[in-house]
Amino acid sequence: MYTTQTREKLWTSNFILAFLGNFSIFFAFYLLLPVLPFYLIEKFNADSALIGTILASYTLTALLTRPFSGFLVDYFSRKPLLVTCYFVFVGFFAGYIVAGTLLLFAILRAVHGFSFGMVTVSNSTMAIDVMPSSRRNVGIGYYGLSTNIAMALSPTLSLFLHDNYGNYDYIFLCSLLTGTFGLICVSLIKAPEKITSAGEPISLDRFFLLKGIPAGINIALLSFIYGIMSTYVAIYGEQEVHIKSGTGFFFMLMAFGLITSRLLSAGQMNRGHLTRTILLGILFMITGFSCFIFLKTIHFFYLSAFLIGMSYGFVCPAFQAMFINLARHNQRGTANSTYLTCWDIGLGAGVFLGGYIAKASNYTTAYLVGLGLVILGLILFQTLTASYYTRHKLR
Repeated sequence: MYTTQTREKLWTSNFILAFLGNFSIFFAFYLLLPVLPFYLIEKFNADSALIGTILASYTLTALLTRPFSGFLVDYFSRKPLLVTCYFVFVGFFAGYIVAGTLLLFAILRAVHGFSFGMVTVSNSTMAIDVMPSSRRNVGIGYYGLSTNIAMALSPTLSLFLHDNYGNYDYIFLCSLLTGTFGLICVSLIKAPEKITSAGEPISLDRFFLLKGIPAGINIALLSFIYGIMSTYVAIYGEQEVHIKSGTGFFFMLMAFGLITSRLLSAGQMNRGHLTRTILLGILFMITGFSCFIFLKTIHFFYLSAFLIGMSYGFVCPAFQAMFINLARHNQRGTANSTYLTCWDIGLGAGVFLGGYIAKASNYTTAYLVGLGLVILGLILFQTLTASYYTRHKLR
């Protein structure tokens, strides 16, 4: 069975174009993520709570869009929908350059999240469509490498531009150009015929994969601390670990960990060992964040980056494949949107509440809350989610 699977070609021109399209989305996204707190402080004198509110609005609007984007992707022709969503997503980066007030920036950031929610679901579903079915589990893992490579390169470039030039317009322009490249890539995809859900009665399961609720709760618990870390790690590094201008290297090491674990887990994913892969990832997550929180030295700061990257490299593609395996073939868009919805719930809560916890106490306290939720996620996965998935999976 395994020999047969390896004969089917995964890296087709269509898959490569979808891969590059996703890379461009997240390269543009991660260019802004680590510097926006500094931008809001330096340009608008915003405090940590206000920063958390503004940045969380992006995730909130993406979250509100997810269920509808899954329905639209399953219902309409995917290629025109993908190109349209991508075009709108890219256009917002030009808006950041001209946003001269805090209110205008906050509105742009919030509305931009709608397009992000649509384009990520559209592109990932297109990628799944062009994968051979026998290699879908491992294909999802390799597709996720595009996000990891973007994470390795983008924050490093962003923080370099911030530290050496201090001109945020350069960073916004880089995002605009990267997004334009991605738009060209997805425009060249030759979309296959899809199994459509058009004509089926409207039901809740068309917008949210109900069988994915246990796994979705797990994802939200695990992504809460990621939301805090991805947004506030630069400030945490400077204020509480006393590292100056080193968070670009942190993101690079985290991305190397993500890439390493995705490559190591490819065989297990292809054999369908998803629950084993997720359990290993959660254990790495607890270890990595424990180093990050309790051992505040430069060496453990960077070691934790690699371990945290390893953890999410195991966890994220395995959970996404789990959602796909719980869904019918004409629910791929819904499965993807549900997975991303649950991720965004945790991520957005982390960004939003992390700022308020830090204002009331400090960032260490915020990370401790996140670590507690990760441990709760481990308990939930072992007692409920893994066995539920085994009983209800369709393939």
